[in-house]
Amino acid sequence: MKLKRPYLLRALYEWILDNRCTPHLLVDADYPGTLVPRQFVKEGKIVLNISPTAVRDLLMDDAAVSFNARFSGVPMKVRLPILSVLGIYARENGEGMLFPVEQDSPDPEPQKKKTPSGQKQADLSKKSRPALKVIK
Repeated sequence: MKLKRPYLLRALYEWILDNRCTPHLLVDADYPGTLVPRQFVKEGKIVLNISPTAVRDLLMDDAAVSFNARFSGVPMKVRLPILSVLGIYARENGEGMLFPVEQDSPDPEPQKKKTPSGQKQADLSKKSRPALKVIK
């Protein structure tokens, strides 16, 4: 299956704009392929305003987020691989979503592991299906 992150990112971006708020991205500036103004990076992270008034030519596809913006008056092309985006939120109220690192890690081929009894089983790292239980 494809990654969920780009779909959630696009939906939350629209939701934030529909609520007349300012969308900001939290980005891992050290992720390979990330192109951001390094002078604004703090502790390996950067927060970017991606409102329509702050950026030009915004493109959010399945692989990356890219746009043109000015930083201290200097124009720059920004490129964010989709897995470098750690979250999106509204500046005004903090509403949004942080993306867990393991949520979008591509699943490798299931590997067979041997249990102590010698039986083979699917990789134990596979997530089990969530279950709800009624508490009275």
